[in-house]
Amino acid sequence: MQALSAMAIAPHLYEYTLVRYTDPLHATELLRQYRPYLEMIPSLRRPQESLIPIPLPIAHIQLPAATTANQRPQVKSVMVPCDLVFVMCDPEWKVKTDIELLVFIHRPGESFTELLTRWRQSQVLLSRSYSWDMPLQHRDVFSEGANRQLPLFVLFQETLAVIKRGLKAARLPYVIDTTILKEQPSPTTKLMTGSSETTE
Repeated sequence: MQALSAMAIAPHLYEYTLVRYTDPLHATELLRQYRPYLEMIPSLRRPQESLIPIPLPIAHIQLPAATTANQRPQVKSVMVPCDLVFVMCDPEWKVKTDIELLVFIHRPGESFTELLTRWRQSQVLLSRSYSWDMPLQHRDVFSEGANRQLPLFVLFQETLAVIKRGLKAARLPYVIDTTILKEQPSPTTKLMTGSSETTE
């Protein structure tokens, strides 16, 4: 019964949320739901220059050099298992700050263990020296990794209560996102052909 309930999160809900918060303006709206992170944005008046969202991010991780003489460290590109990374950037100097926010959107059918594992895997991957594969319009921003990677979990009303309890017990920050409910019509609403009437 629990596994069936976890599937209540429809794929379009996840997709909509990922697309929405890839926009810097909407990303700021997300962080308004968790004020400690909102206050980390360098300039709320210039969100498109202060907050760079990277969906399904790729990190270039530096691996230690082999013991063979004269061999340089290698760089390996990996997908970090978060859904978004928010890179904070000083809008005046075009230099990123020392804080990065890793956003984990609850995926359809994902259990608490799977959701938490994505954060733990991200911690392990980013424990080495790394840089982000930046969007084309931000390639001029120095993208070396930060010293602080902070998580934010985005849940939905359909998310199982046990997942919310688990994140709370682990002292990990999460928000319950209801944006799609406010902005999109109910999936049961149908437009009547040749009429302005709708049925619910």
